[in-house]
Amino acid sequence: MSRPDGGDPPEAPPRSAPDGRPYRTPWGKRAPDNPWWIWPILGRVPDVEPRHVNMLGTVALALLFEQYDQAMLTAAASQIAASFGLLESDLAALFGRIQAGSLLAFFLIPFADRFGRRRVFLGSIVVLSLATVLSGFAQSVDQFVLCQMVARMFMVTCSATAFVLVTEELPAQHRGWGIGLLGALGATGYGLALLVFAGIDLLPYGWRAMYVAGMLPLALLPRLRRSVPETRRFTLHSETMEGSLLMGWWRPLVGLVRDHPWRTLAVGLIGALHAGGQSTAFSYAAYFVQNDHGWSPGAYSAMAIVAGTFGIVGHPWTGRIADSRGRRVVGFTLMAAFPLFAFGFYLGPAFLLPLAWIPLIFSLTGSITICRALATELFPTSQRGSASGFLQLAEALGRVGGFAIVDWGVPEGGSSVPWVLGVSMFSLVAAFIVLTVPETSRRELEEISEA
Repeated sequence: MSRPDGGDPPEAPPRSAPDGRPYRTPWGKRAPDNPWWIWPILGRVPDVEPRHVNMLGTVALALLFEQYDQAMLTAAASQIAASFGLLESDLAALFGRIQAGSLLAFFLIPFADRFGRRRVFLGSIVVLSLATVLSGFAQSVDQFVLCQMVARMFMVTCSATAFVLVTEELPAQHRGWGIGLLGALGATGYGLALLVFAGIDLLPYGWRAMYVAGMLPLALLPRLRRSVPETRRFTLHSETMEGSLLMGWWRPLVGLVRDHPWRTLAVGLIGALHAGGQSTAFSYAAYFVQNDHGWSPGAYSAMAIVAGTFGIVGHPWTGRIADSRGRRVVGFTLMAAFPLFAFGFYLGPAFLLPLAWIPLIFSLTGSITICRALATELFPTSQRGSASGFLQLAEALGRVGGFAIVDWGVPEGGSSVPWVLGVSMFSLVAAFIVLTVPETSRRELEEISEA
């Protein structure tokens, strides 16, 4: 049963297979190896039930396309800018305007605490898909920005709800692994976008053709509807909700500030600072190697895919280490190290760029895993969706702020690198704030929310 105060219901202990061996496949069968879609480099599946692995795979499939949309903008930034007659000094304003769409998601995500995680998740996928396709037909930079703002709005809603689904369903000792694996599998969307981008000069209509793939999630919607259940925690919590679902959307937001003021502020600061510092450095990478070092789109894609594959393991391995060593120490280490890796990438010799890319992406993906874990673990069921949305809002504000600083500081026709590296230092500040929040690893959600 759920508690009258809106806290978490008790969590059932994880179950093993009848013979004591761990569950390993998402289709209800046992096998000695990982499912085919969990690469060996991501590590072995721990002792979790098949339904948990099945849910992880399905939710990750949806996030793959969400990540694909993000990757297209950063990878094809040079081509998109050229088609609309933009200069390098105009890119920060373009990125910032698009990221502003993420701010509006803050008003959508709380509905996951009223209507349910599943409904909001599936609805976001539909709108995200349509907005992505329309981006490819934009005839002006304003039309493109509008479509991408809508896409970002529902992209953030989809992502935030996905991590709540995983957090509420997985057992306490493997939540970090699940959150990290979800991030890693979703990040394959970046790889997919980069594979397409490698042949951008051969595609009809160039970068616009890349956005046509945004319709694929609509074709997969029936499968998603069958495979993504409502969480057990929300189902129990919904039985205690009072008043109109629509009119009460703001209550979880008020509860965040009223019941957990410091946790809310800390999560917001961590999200804004780490996202502002890290996203700015990441978003300029494709433009930097193509324009400052003369790389071809194919060369950038090769680096991002091959070297980035090793970096992406930061998601699940960070989750595993954080499950055993703690969120705070792992989060501090990754966020504090990011500026160092950014300086190495942007200021180092050209032949070391692929090697510098690996720790840069590893620390970025690992930091994201820690942020997602803290935002979904520190708050009760009645507020968890809103907390995840608040983190996304803070991250969006951080990205907008980071791009705004670069846009303000770079003179027309000048290099963005010095300002990008300066903004990357925000991640170091976020690292110290991580040390101030309660430790959440290997603790039940209801225990954390009561502390």
